[in-house]
Amino acid sequence: MTISAAKIDARVADVTVSEDRLDVRLRDGRVISAPLAWFPRLAQAPLEQRQVWETSAAGLGIHWPLIDEDLSVEGLMRSSA
Repeated sequence: MTISAAKIDARVADVTVSEDRLDVRLRDGRVISAPLAWFPRLAQAPLEQRQVWETSAAGLGIHWPLIDEDLSVEGLMRSSA
């Protein structure tokens, strides 16, 4: 019997910030979604600034340099559970 296991890779692949949601796609295909209201600094920033992000912590975090905001994948997983 063959068992196939999914490869887990919790590093950030893409981030989408809309007017009311934060969606983070991980490299293994999972998507973490949360209401933008949970992140006041992001929610209060203009959409143009929310769209400028970069990975941090070897891909396990997200940094918005124009807002000086940081979120970790681990923290997002805990907050959306």
